Amino acid sequence: MNALMAYYPEIKLAHTTAVMTSGSLFALRAAGLLAGMRWPRAAVVRYVSYTVDTALLTAALMLLTMLPAALFANGWLWVKLVLVVMYIGFGIAAFRASRGVLARVALITAALACFLQAYGIARAHHPLGWLLWLGG
Repeated sequence: MNALMAYYPEIKLAHTTAVMTSGSLFALRAAGLLAGMRWPRAAVVRYVSYTVDTALLTAALMLLTMLPAALFANGWLWVKLVLVVMYIGFGIAAFRASRGVLARVALITAALACFLQAYGIARAHHPLGWLLWLGG
């Protein structure tokens, strides 16, 4: 048994808290950006966002090394990881100064959709995530 397993509850709580904080902060920054406010691009806000996302990814990697490989056998983790990368990419693109309003709205929507689906996949431990409940 992995020595880190003793810390599983704390690491999972840190990861879950970071997930909710990351998604909430992104949504708030995106709303502020679309409203024409300057604070979403402020250095301190960006650095807080980077810190939260770093904590999220660190806790995720710790959980990945702790949990048995059989838990990930149906591929849900890989789908989730691809969606997280897409969430980050769309989010970075949305905050670029050169974007028009429609492109920014589309990128923010895509980022939030990726985030929500990744969250659904994590909850369901299945590659279809929220889509599982739509078909059932």
